[in-house]
Amino acid sequence: MTASHSDSLVVLFGATAGAYGAKLGSDERELILLVWQVVDLQNKKVGTLHKSLVKADNLDLSDQCREVSGLTPEGLGKAEPLDRVLQQFSQLVSSDLKVLGRSSYTLCSDGQLLIRQVIHPETSKKNFLLSDCFYSFYDLRKEFHTCYPSSAAVKDQTIKTMAEYLGLGTDEAEEDFGVWQVKTMVAIIFSMLSEGCNHIFTEPETVKHKYETGPCSKSETVDSETVIRARGLPWQSSDQDIARFFKGLNIAKGGVALCLNSQGRRNGEALVRFVNSEQRDLALERHKHHMGSRYIEVYKATGEEFLKIAGGTSNEVAQFLSKENQVIIRMRGLPFTATQEDVLGFLGPECPVTGGKEGLLFVKYPDGRPTGDAFVLFSCEEYAQNALKKHKEILGKRYIELFRSTAAEVQQVLNRYMSTPLIPTLPTPIIPVIPPPYTIATGSVRDCVRLRGLPYTAGIDDILEFMGDATGDIKPHGVHMVLNQQGRPSGDAFIQMKSADKAFMVAQKCHKKMMKDRYVEVFQCSGEEMNFVLMGGTLNRSGLSPPPCLSPPAYAAFQTAAVIPAEAAALYQPQALLPSTRTPQASAAAPPTVTYYPAQAAQLYMNYTAYYPSPPVSPTTVGYIAAPPGAVAAAATATHTPILPQPGALVRMQGLPYNTGMKEILSFFQGYQYAPDDYNGLIQLSDQARSVLQAPKEWVCL
Repeated sequence: MTASHSDSLVVLFGATAGAYGAKLGSDERELILLVWQVVDLQNKKVGTLHKSLVKADNLDLSDQCREVSGLTPEGLGKAEPLDRVLQQFSQLVSSDLKVLGRSSYTLCSDGQLLIRQVIHPETSKKNFLLSDCFYSFYDLRKEFHTCYPSSAAVKDQTIKTMAEYLGLGTDEAEEDFGVWQVKTMVAIIFSMLSEGCNHIFTEPETVKHKYETGPCSKSETVDSETVIRARGLPWQSSDQDIARFFKGLNIAKGGVALCLNSQGRRNGEALVRFVNSEQRDLALERHKHHMGSRYIEVYKATGEEFLKIAGGTSNEVAQFLSKENQVIIRMRGLPFTATQEDVLGFLGPECPVTGGKEGLLFVKYPDGRPTGDAFVLFSCEEYAQNALKKHKEILGKRYIELFRSTAAEVQQVLNRYMSTPLIPTLPTPIIPVIPPPYTIATGSVRDCVRLRGLPYTAGIDDILEFMGDATGDIKPHGVHMVLNQQGRPSGDAFIQMKSADKAFMVAQKCHKKMMKDRYVEVFQCSGEEMNFVLMGGTLNRSGLSPPPCLSPPAYAAFQTAAVIPAEAAALYQPQALLPSTRTPQASAAAPPTVTYYPAQAAQLYMNYTAYYPSPPVSPTTVGYIAAPPGAVAAAATATHTPILPQPGALVRMQGLPYNTGMKEILSFFQGYQYAPDDYNGLIQLSDQARSVLQAPKEWVCL
């Protein structure tokens, strides 16, 4: 039995089959030795010293372990497994306490590693229940530094340095491994209890029994020294699974934030916030430890990253998450007409929702339309398990998906949908700095290379360093980073080389070469293939697939250059996306807004799917800025700059069937007609572009 203010200590020492000292537990090796002794703090007496070997599942000992401990696989093979040793530990400690006339005790170890990094993680993986005594302990190094402030810093302390500071004459070679350590720790404790110090053990270290869920507000301040990023998680991992991976370390309340991708699904990463920097540093030592059969990468992260994922501002969400110690289940695929009664009826009486209707949170768009997602609270694990059994059962005419969720995921999903504009807008305008026109190569000459698998943090400098001596063979402005739909690096890049031979040499030399902690694949390709990928097409082992924005009948017309002419690009204006209702008189009276493009900018690459050429590296990426009103007349009279009046609006169509042709699109907009004679002779267009502009319609679809 333990107490917050114990009258006895159990001095504990252990070793694993792997690393020793400051790296104890960092290699995920199993415990092979426990040595302990009871100390009566009031009478300054000790109980019997016990030493117990532990039979590990893997008896392959490291060289350091063999050298330091003197143990052998043969000797360990005759020992008891960990669960039996822990039972013997509890029985022998209770027996010694009775002999000393004491009833309560607290563990005391040399530092934090044995209990936090060895015993708790190993018993968690093996599904052993630890007794309460392992959730509270004294760190002898911290207690020693408190008693002797002039001694070395806590992180630099060892049993030997503490003994030398006190002048204790103990010879390590005279005792067995583990026995000397415990005897010396007991001697140090007695010195701290002497009349000169009168040290009192009052504030033990604690290990949380379980992870506490809870909301996080964006207004909170999160210390960057307490946050890590875990990568490589199984997609079905919950916050409890992640807390179990970090068993022994204290995670802050609501400190597990599972990251979602652009489709709202988990991407195998999570941000974890610990109670202090010491716990965070211990978490970093679990880099590449295993969760099941997968190893998990652990890196430093920032408080800003954590708040971006886990923070929220909605009062509705805060109220929903205010009920603590609840199990959260996410429902996906609900009919848009589903009501609270429908969901409660679907779940049934075997899995009652906490608070009834108050335990349901429907996810909606800013205009109140349902998204088909909802979150549900359950008071216990049993009810949540019953709900998960209904995964893919039918509600109405749709099957419903159910997953474990977290408070951070609730915040992320709500933040994502509530920030979604009702009508998609064009990318934020940029003011470009355009060099002399360098055009992206076209044709079938394989003078380009594609880099795949780049680290997401890689920049242009990293790519140039990766290329090495071959950077001298890159064409001017020939590096093209490919970004995803959110404007972030996708892990791909294209590089234009001066010749096909140079591209071949680079592909041979750099293929699967390491950049940071990832290997990068390098393939030779043509300018034509590069263009199609930049336009949203795909290039893989199955061949080249055209961009979805080009219908099959028109595909052949774009094979030489998958670009939109600069003349037609003048239609692409930010204010044209959602114009106000117009009358012919208003159109005639209002002066047209001019969009200025840099002189000689010959092409505008437009992408309707997942990729964009990245500014400012890609030379053909151009932005737009609205001209000041006073410059309109001057621009209109200029002979070198064609100006296009704006009688209609430019719209973007998403979700078209892949076999849709121009006739189907024109038929879709039938009824919105006028005579576009104003365009005749204003600009020089290709036959295909002219047929688009001269068709009877008011909308121009690109």
